[in-house]
Amino acid sequence: MNGRKLASVLIAAAMICVSGPASAQGFAGLGSNAQGFAIPERGNGLSFPADHGAHPDYRIEWWYVTANLKDEDGRQYGAQWTLFRSALAPGDKAGFADPQVWIGHAAITTQGHQYVAERLGRGGVGQAGVQATPFRAWIDDWRMEGTERTGSDALGNLLISAGGPDFSYTFDLRANGPLVLQGDNGFSVKSANGQASYYYSQPFYEVAGTITMSGAPVEVTGKAWLDREWSSQPLASNQTGWDWFSLHMDSGDKLMAFRLRDDKDGFVSANWISGDGRTTPLSKDDVHLEPTRKATVDGRQIPVEWRIRVPDKSLDITTKPLNEKSWMATSTPYWEGPINFTGSTSGVGYLEMTGY
Repeated sequence: MNGRKLASVLIAAAMICVSGPASAQGFAGLGSNAQGFAIPERGNGLSFPADHGAHPDYRIEWWYVTANLKDEDGRQYGAQWTLFRSALAPGDKAGFADPQVWIGHAAITTQGHQYVAERLGRGGVGQAGVQATPFRAWIDDWRMEGTERTGSDALGNLLISAGGPDFSYTFDLRANGPLVLQGDNGFSVKSANGQASYYYSQPFYEVAGTITMSGAPVEVTGKAWLDREWSSQPLASNQTGWDWFSLHMDSGDKLMAFRLRDDKDGFVSANWISGDGRTTPLSKDDVHLEPTRKATVDGRQIPVEWRIRVPDKSLDITTKPLNEKSWMATSTPYWEGPINFTGSTSGVGYLEMTGY
């Protein structure tokens, strides 16, 4: 079998592993058995800059940036840059024997349109990958590269770029706050059965750059959030998908919250992040995520408006999407887009919903 044919077969196999609707193995098969792969363990502290790089002994991993943007006239936009690593087997090897498959997603969201592109790539041949120092993540000509000086956090300053047939963007991201470890010092529990991931974020980016849609460039500024997560079985077999929020409040505080849906009561977890980077983990009893309106998107009923309450923080807000048709029509389809919120405070953020 020649190299190109082998690449096509392995990419197709990986997409079968990580795509498809919610099933008995959870959304995208992420609740399936992880035999042979490494499993996250509580108490294993994260190490930087090494953990900015890839973890090939784990089955699934991502580098995920979302940005809330405005142009000089106040028009709002959303942007997404994501690189997924999916392993057919643990470890990495040179050439086409490498079991690592890479998937890139990029998007620009406007009030009336969702621009989406997807890239598929092989590990082992230089087409896609991630290195920790100096930090660099890429798939084809899409790039996320660190520009921070030696001795500083490798994710402190980033340049990112991507594009599709009708859009492209280039952004400069500069962090004005610390990395945030989610869950218990980076160990993020995802179910009552103990499924978990390693998870940290950089939610303090200020963004400046250019988006181009149908050949027309627009200068934009705003805020961005990077999520880093890796695991081998992040869902329980009965969990059908998740609803995930990242919120930038006008006060400077931030909130990460997610709900993993199952055939019982679901699993909720959250993290309150103060403006100086201090964190307060929140349990299901501390945070309340309630869908308030659904819309038909790609033939599916999607909850596009939500009420979020954190009583101990006097938070009671209602979210609205910039574009309720923010559908990522990729090999693994899902809803992802920018939101605004009002109520006890106001601000912007991002919402991702899978498994619908």
